[in-house]
Amino acid sequence: MKLTIDQRWDIIDKIAKQTVTFGEYKHTLKDAIGELTIKPLTGVPIAIAVMYAFWSIFGSFAGTLFTDGFMVKLFDGYFLPWMQDIFPGAGGWLYYIIVGDPLADNCFEAFGMLTSGLFVAIGVVLPAIFIFYLMLALLEDMGYMPRLAVLIDTVLHKIGLHGYAIVPTILSLGCNVPGVTATRILETRKQRFIMMTLLAIFIPCGAQIGIMEEVIPDTMGWVLLYLIIGYFIFGYILNKIVPGKSPEFLIDVPPYRKPMLSNLTKKVWGRIAGFFKVAIPFVLLGCGIVNVLYLAGFIDWVGNVLSPVFVLWFGVPEATAGPLIAAFLRKDLAVAQLSVIEMTPYQMISAVVLVSIYFPCVATFAMMIKEGAKELLGALAVLFAVVFLYGGLIHLIGILMGVA
Repeated sequence: MKLTIDQRWDIIDKIAKQTVTFGEYKHTLKDAIGELTIKPLTGVPIAIAVMYAFWSIFGSFAGTLFTDGFMVKLFDGYFLPWMQDIFPGAGGWLYYIIVGDPLADNCFEAFGMLTSGLFVAIGVVLPAIFIFYLMLALLEDMGYMPRLAVLIDTVLHKIGLHGYAIVPTILSLGCNVPGVTATRILETRKQRFIMMTLLAIFIPCGAQIGIMEEVIPDTMGWVLLYLIIGYFIFGYILNKIVPGKSPEFLIDVPPYRKPMLSNLTKKVWGRIAGFFKVAIPFVLLGCGIVNVLYLAGFIDWVGNVLSPVFVLWFGVPEATAGPLIAAFLRKDLAVAQLSVIEMTPYQMISAVVLVSIYFPCVATFAMMIKEGAKELLGALAVLFAVVFLYGGLIHLIGILMGVA
């Protein structure tokens, strides 16, 4: 027998009366905090405070406390002199590749595989991504991330995404690889393409942020501001030109919970383990390859060939060619290279932004291939257009401001 809609609802009501019991609801402090963090009037200021605390802890722990307070002293004071003394053939090509400049007094300027390579990976990047993933795991486990997704939903709709897009965005601030993987939570191909493209171009990973915190702390805010502006400008453009739908989303907002140590440990270790397996080998390999290219004269040749583009269009020195090549392997390594090139503060801002929006690192590139060849080719086409247009625009802004 076919039932009408009203008859179906009557049956549902009867079943509900027999199975559901209602108790007295007590409004707790946890409920009140949950409501405050999800309503725009109070939730937005709280979100800003949370992100500010996130950033302050990140900078204080990773940069000041651990890297400057311990690792710099260890590597520059003991490890670098020891490597320069024990490794044979000072001044030779093998010494240059493995140890770097024999006259360097710090690991950043040495730029050898076992000096700068290990210092960048372990002394700067490792503490940065550790504290980043620990704080992210705390926010996830306590239930704050769904509330942040609800708050940011209206803004992200302007670029064809919805609130849950904040999850791959924040994950990419740790590493672009899990960020690209997390784009699968978005419903349509259009949303996944926009998200993957924006992550590959405008979101710096925790390793790169850690290096920027170390080498350009005074101008880092300008770099991040340019990247955030580009994220929304080109996201808006992509939403207009990429065909497809951007549907609404439903999200379950759980109550706040006490974080569990076992969950935090598993999440942090799982993400840190990936860094040891992928990032450290690529940093060392990147140092070696770039040093070989310098010795072969290839970097100087590229700089000379592309000099009109670098100098006239982007407003950066020819020597930026080396870091751009290294950026394909590791962008944190590329930023470390930029720090030893002589340039003005605004040129440094432009160069770091250029490295950030330039070709994604090889690990992200491999993950993008898995997401689909068609999407990868489309993302690369957008990337080249963004690099040329946005890089030139940043230079133009510097000229108009009189600082380029």
